[in-house]
Amino acid sequence: MSVEGRAVKRQKVSNGGEANKSTRQGIFAPYRTIGLVSTTSVPFTSTAVGKTTFQITTSTGHSLQTYDIRKGLHLNFITRPQTPELITASIAWKEKVIAAWSGESPENERGVWIYKRGKKIGELELPGGLDEPVNQFSVFGNWIVGLCDTRALVWKAESHELYTQLRGISPVPFSGAIAAVPTFLNKILVGREDGSVEIWNVSSGKLIYTILPPSTSYGAVTAIEPTPALSLAALAYSNGILIIHDIKADQSVIVLNTGEGNPVTSITFRTDGMGAGDDGGRPGTMATASIMSGDITLWDLNDGGRRAGVLRTAHLHATTHVQGGVNKVQFLSGQAILVSSGLDNSLKTWILDETPFSPVPRVLHQRSGHGADITKLQFLPTNSDGSEDTGKWLMSSSQDRSLWAWSLRRDAQSAELSQGAVQSKARKQGLLAAGNQDVYQDLKCPPVAGIACSLNRDGGIGALPGKQPIWQNSRSKQLDAEASAMTGWESVVTAHEGDSKARTWFWGRRRAGRWAFPTTDNGEVSSVAMSPCGTFALIGSKKGSIDMFNLQSGQHRQHFPARLTPMQAKQLKLDVVKHKLREESDGKRTFFRGQGRHSHAVVGLAVDEMNKSVVSAGSDGKVKFWDFSSGLLTHELDWSASAHILDLVLHRGANLIAFICSDVCIRVVDISTYKLIRQLQIPVQVISELQHLPLQSCILSSDAHWVVASIGQLIVVWDLSTGHLIDAMKLRDHCTSLDMSPTGEYLAAAIRGSVGIEIWSNKSLFSYTPARHLDYSQVLDVLHGNAIEAIDVEDADLLDSDDPAGNLTSDMLSLSLVPRSRWQNLLHLDLIRQRNKPTAPAEKPKQAPFFLSGSQAIQTGPTTETRVSVSKMESTAFAKYVKAAGSTNDYAQMLEELEQLSSSAADIEIRSLGSGELVTFVKALTWLAQRGKKFELGQTWMTVFLRVHGDIARNDTALRQAIREWSTETTKESQRVQQLAEYCGGLVSYLRAARV
Repeated sequence: MSVEGRAVKRQKVSNGGEANKSTRQGIFAPYRTIGLVSTTSVPFTSTAVGKTTFQITTSTGHSLQTYDIRKGLHLNFITRPQTPELITASIAWKEKVIAAWSGESPENERGVWIYKRGKKIGELELPGGLDEPVNQFSVFGNWIVGLCDTRALVWKAESHELYTQLRGISPVPFSGAIAAVPTFLNKILVGREDGSVEIWNVSSGKLIYTILPPSTSYGAVTAIEPTPALSLAALAYSNGILIIHDIKADQSVIVLNTGEGNPVTSITFRTDGMGAGDDGGRPGTMATASIMSGDITLWDLNDGGRRAGVLRTAHLHATTHVQGGVNKVQFLSGQAILVSSGLDNSLKTWILDETPFSPVPRVLHQRSGHGADITKLQFLPTNSDGSEDTGKWLMSSSQDRSLWAWSLRRDAQSAELSQGAVQSKARKQGLLAAGNQDVYQDLKCPPVAGIACSLNRDGGIGALPGKQPIWQNSRSKQLDAEASAMTGWESVVTAHEGDSKARTWFWGRRRAGRWAFPTTDNGEVSSVAMSPCGTFALIGSKKGSIDMFNLQSGQHRQHFPARLTPMQAKQLKLDVVKHKLREESDGKRTFFRGQGRHSHAVVGLAVDEMNKSVVSAGSDGKVKFWDFSSGLLTHELDWSASAHILDLVLHRGANLIAFICSDVCIRVVDISTYKLIRQLQIPVQVISELQHLPLQSCILSSDAHWVVASIGQLIVVWDLSTGHLIDAMKLRDHCTSLDMSPTGEYLAAAIRGSVGIEIWSNKSLFSYTPARHLDYSQVLDVLHGNAIEAIDVEDADLLDSDDPAGNLTSDMLSLSLVPRSRWQNLLHLDLIRQRNKPTAPAEKPKQAPFFLSGSQAIQTGPTTETRVSVSKMESTAFAKYVKAAGSTNDYAQMLEELEQLSSSAADIEIRSLGSGELVTFVKALTWLAQRGKKFELGQTWMTVFLRVHGDIARNDTALRQAIREWSTETTKESQRVQQLAEYCGGLVSYLRAARV
């Protein structure tokens, strides 16, 4: 059915009244970023904590994260506040962590901050005019040394005072390699780009000696590390040569060649006296790594040195999408444990087994995340692991071909969904070397482009126990589905880039499923969906076909439209001819079996709550509604003349479905009536920065009140009931995916160029957050402001105002924010007092003990001093405001004070009103009724007033006239609101009624 030419209800531009103009308060506040472990080239740093454990600190850009080794890399601290610029170097020293941060250009701000247990406690003094970043740190003795490109900065460790700057006469810059050699007092080794190593005395600030490279072809010094043997240090050069050098004698002891063309950038020695030799009982084990490779090489330095083993693909190698390589390796002091971190966003600990001995370590613990940009986000639906865990789990996919499950409550529970023994297959096929990374990546599934999930049939950790084949074609092999009927089956279905198969996953077991569902027309899978019962998966193709599969058996169950037999095809032709003649007379369209196939890619699929209808959206702008059981097309919306459809989002509870369209518009349809109820659009013609940018993601909040969408760097929020744009916030880069938790508590967003997931908390769940209509000039202000902070400000004007509901229009009737129990207790205070009376009379106090004098006995009656103080008591604040209001007619302070009083105190104040104050009090309530504010409080106060002072009103003409004026205003306002309610009720009834 075409909707062109219809008058569609659009978002409201003006609310018809004068709203208070004050600073806006954003709905969402930044909460945390998950998925970040080690995302920069800054090496991790470690320190021993007592004699029981070690702490590892990694850099994630603007903050540092500290992990505990003994607790299995448990995250202990995240530094706050974040640094203004990216962190360029860090080092752990005792209980402190030192971090240097700097911008890229010389004009940017720089600093060196000191953290303790995640909190900033101080800064290191920087010299004036410093125009280069600190690239490396070294701490030894009483000195902290920071190495820049052309100088070395020396601080006193205790006072944090800048002591001196070390500058050589050589114009060649430092290479970034720095180390302190034990037993060399106040001495430090620094490498340069020409291959020379300089020995400096930091106390005197003098250059002591320069170690020249054996040849000029060696290149820059890439790493320096002292050995456990005294006076020896390992020197690595950019041509791949590594030398064990005697510093005192200036002689090379061992020369090793990595032979792979990658320079060694990290060196570490095992210090427990084990690991070398044929049986691992001799000292002399060294491990090296390169930031240009994901391999870790282990060396036996006995008898001239040899390569003992290579840990292939310890971290991912660099590929088109993944920034791979190892940025540091380190043996823990006195332990057979090796720690490594890579640019693939991972931190791992490895253990070397002694029995049986193996020179190549195995993984002990690891923390990792996505290694490339995130492509898709989706929170698990409700009742995922029990009602108490609703909104806890978030799934994400990335260009690194991984699918992750993130826990928002406990980081240690986050894990990657297994794709089988990929590492083992690659090892058997010899694909772990750096040159075979493209083939190695092909062993994984292609990057995920779409995710669908339903956990009603998920069997948890016990689903289909034992080893099962993964991702097989159900056509080629018939499997017995009896076991899955008892334990549950797959609950996640994914579509993949450039692939004609949709794959299934076990959520409870965090691994790949049994099925790979192909499209019947061999087109690439463009969309996926699951039925709410968790039994069926629907697959949409780029060529237009829609297929439904049973997840328990893997069998194909339905086509949309349903396939026809030859006899049905003949009958269809006859029916179409008859239908054309009938359509001319009644104007209705009837769809027959086999009609309605999409002619373009199916970009979105959804199944309603009762498994009755399937909704599909085509890239040609057509929306089709199908019968779930028969595959018959029941209805069609055609927007092809105005826009193409990019995606759809279904809210099952509200029977609403939102379509993202190419004209930067979100169209919301009621699937029960097939009616278009909202068009939400951003005028990109007005906002030039958003021109030629599509709407990237769209979600509906858990209560279906908001529509949240992303376009470019903006996240915008519409109120669905009014069509108003009520919030906007700017990100640091384009948003690639968006989702909201089923509880409405969290908003998750993936940002281009980031491997972390930004999480915002919904402030409206915990505090009053006004939802005001934003005009597009305010959106421009947000877009031109700073990322996130432009909207994340406290509404000082609103918080300081007398009425928190002041943002409402002047023609609306509002209630107060006073708890209901307070004003209800005021109405029934006499009954409460009667109920609280004691059941028995008060007992006479017992006689005081003999050792207490009579003056210390309990006194039951008021003393003379008490009676005097009561008689001289000053007037209350409310009485003062009532007296002032009688002369100024300003009732705001008087009513505000009465609102703050408790029920009993308010009752006393109303009873204490003098004869000359009664008219003033009634006029104040009339003033409140005229403004339509705090309606229930005005009614309660007047009820108590008439109950106490009603007899006086019979004989006081002025008081009776004031009460009549109050009654007139209250009746007028009540009738107006009642008429509006009746009008809205009638309009809703009319729209819901079936019309022919």
